[in-house]
Amino acid sequence: MKKATVSLVLALCCALLASGCAKKPKVTETLPTAQPALADTQDSSKNSNFNQNATGDLMVGNAQTGMQAIYFEFDSVLLSDEARATLQKNAQWLKSNAGSRITIEGHTDERGSDAYNLALGERRAVATRNYLVTLGVSADRIQIISYGEERPALQGSTEDAWSKNRRAEFM
Repeated sequence: MKKATVSLVLALCCALLASGCAKKPKVTETLPTAQPALADTQDSSKNSNFNQNATGDLMVGNAQTGMQAIYFEFDSVLLSDEARATLQKNAQWLKSNAGSRITIEGHTDERGSDAYNLALGERRAVATRNYLVTLGVSADRIQIISYGEERPALQGSTEDAWSKNRRAEFM
């Protein structure tokens, strides 16, 4: 009787161990399941202008305003010199159009958990807003939202795709 009980306990432990160690399957395409709280009801791809510059790099901007997206390094919220130069141009447009309000959308690449990427996207949008405010744009004209990895500019699991997805866009 004792051997049967021990065998049963061992079998249950092995079953629990085996089921607890199952790997989460990698999702190759992420589809948005719900609109974030501050999101417009319109699809952002209708407002964005996805095109390529002379070197073939993907450029993301708002077709209505001419404001250009900025890009971030992996796992970073620091603004590069190039991002600061783009934000200075965007700030000039905002100052010339004093009645305009914008939403800064923070985006990430697919690496990391959903929760981490949403938080990182928000920190990127906040850093972008804060820099625009230092350039003289009123903070009450700027909303922020994070989409994390939900709305990639470029599909794929390559460094090129990831670098285009780590961005802040202006709507």
